[in-house]
Amino acid sequence: MEKSKVYFTDMHTTTKENLQKKLSRLIKTAGIGQIDFGKKYTSIKVHFGEPGNLAYLRPNFAKTVVDIVKELGGKPFLTDCNTLYVGGRKNALDHLDSAYVNGYSPFSTGCHVLIGDGLKGTDEVLVPVEGGEYVKEAKIGHAIMDADVLISLNHFKGHELTGFGGAIKNIGMGCGSRAGKMEMHSSGKPRVSQEQCIGCAMCTKICAHSAITITASKASIDHSKCVGCGRCIGVCPTSATLAAWDESNDILNKKMAEYTWAVLHERPHFHISLVIDVSPFCDCHAENDVPIVPNVGMFASFDPVALDVACADAVNRQPVMAGSLLEKSARTHHDHFTDIGPNTDWKVCIDHAVKMGLGNKEYELITI
Repeated sequence: MEKSKVYFTDMHTTTKENLQKKLSRLIKTAGIGQIDFGKKYTSIKVHFGEPGNLAYLRPNFAKTVVDIVKELGGKPFLTDCNTLYVGGRKNALDHLDSAYVNGYSPFSTGCHVLIGDGLKGTDEVLVPVEGGEYVKEAKIGHAIMDADVLISLNHFKGHELTGFGGAIKNIGMGCGSRAGKMEMHSSGKPRVSQEQCIGCAMCTKICAHSAITITASKASIDHSKCVGCGRCIGVCPTSATLAAWDESNDILNKKMAEYTWAVLHERPHFHISLVIDVSPFCDCHAENDVPIVPNVGMFASFDPVALDVACADAVNRQPVMAGSLLEKSARTHHDHFTDIGPNTDWKVCIDHAVKMGLGNKEYELITI
């Protein structure tokens, strides 16, 4: 198989070219203009950042991508899906508030923000996954599946469950509805925290399979009837309905690759990763830690697999940042991500993505 092309530029600037202009040149050199954007809805999948975390990508980078899509005749919108956990992005209203607080508004980016899976995270499309080992029907945010083109704008950083978060995680996990995220993180059956449940019975009204009952003002779920749709998670006003979080990291990584296949299959797509502020954990935390390595640069490719491998290789070539969690780790694996997350193997996701036909882990790095 021919090596995939991955384009790279560092973070150095000149008086004639700032970072936004340099990112624009990178994207155009990488060939984004080969996509027919003419009057086509283009979803730009990005992480808006959990409130309190300051490692997320600045909206200025998103504006650069938006401007290029508009220049090429497309109709762009920024998007992400609601989170499974309790936080600042668990429903569309809170999610939009968080996006605006972090600078992602139509006025700063030049396009609208749409939450892909709707108000409560239940607006989804069931997408058949051909050849899926674990996922037969991926649950993807409706607005994302309605788009004609998908661009992923990724903040490349560490992650405690998947090793790192790059293109595949941004797409696979990020485009899953709340039920989709539950499927990736668990065997698919939610539970009820009795301490948080107030017995409002909203979950019983939304359940189409009569799997939820209220006893002594507390809800409980009969897993023999539950089909794992996750709608009870979306309607619970106190976030008492929770995913089991019982899936192994290897299976999580494989499911994530299969969800990515569902999003990208038979659709034009392009991927951009910024390897900056490489925090040890994901931007879903309400805080961020010292970066584990210095800033590396910006990458772009049509191949999300090659892009993730190129970014991981670039990080692993970097010196360890003083005072970081990586410096404090045992550092016995010759891999920065394994050193900070020894309970997960990111290569499982890459290998499964290759098996699914998502891309090629062999790449040619072209520096501009």
